[in-house]
Amino acid sequence: MTAVVEPPAARLAALPGVSTASRMASRGSRAERARVLPVVPALAGLLPETGLRRGSTVAVHGGTSVLLALLAAATTAGSWAAVVGMPSLGLAAAAEYGVDVTRLALVPHPGVELPAVAGALLDGVDLVALQPETLKPAVARRLSARARHRGAVLLSAGAWPGADVELACRRAAWSGPSDGYGHLRSRQVEIRAHGRGAAARPVRATLHLPAADGTVTPALPSPSLREATA
Repeated sequence: MTAVVEPPAARLAALPGVSTASRMASRGSRAERARVLPVVPALAGLLPETGLRRGSTVAVHGGTSVLLALLAAATTAGSWAAVVGMPSLGLAAAAEYGVDVTRLALVPHPGVELPAVAGALLDGVDLVALQPETLKPAVARRLSARARHRGAVLLSAGAWPGADVELACRRAAWSGPSDGYGHLRSRQVEIRAHGRGAAARPVRATLHLPAADGTVTPALPSPSLREATA
């Protein structure tokens, strides 16, 4: 069952997602053992190991669509995820980007307990996404250290000190309506990636996020991934 919970952090033990993730980890399932969690193919080339390396922190700039797209393949493959401090993000939007919402816990209003809630979730689930606006840099660094120690992936919806990878979404252009009416069907974006270590070389990709069928696909003929220029 997908969980929508409120603080305090002590109540997190009752979360169906958290407790189930812990039990899965103890059994050592294939999804839990993987060193790199999968992402949709269109995003794989932007990440240094073509996926989300356990223990890493990824900062996402430019909206929540990229963040949700990063959660999709991992949750579909059996991993558990949580979203903290992002009340405008709902299950319908997550499902549209392919997230398995039965493996998603939402904590929309953690308040001052955000660090404690995020820390507790990093102990129990594979991916934790959060809104970092109220976090002090020292607290953010401690959460990154916890993610490294626990083998979880920390996703930040905004700037994060010392992030391993930063993804910036730019140049959004929607298409779909004709003759002045109809529904928006597809959005073309450019995503630039850079970071530390293996991610030090900037790269970029132009994608449909989403495409007309709701998936994430390259918007340019192969190769769609290229070195970023200033």
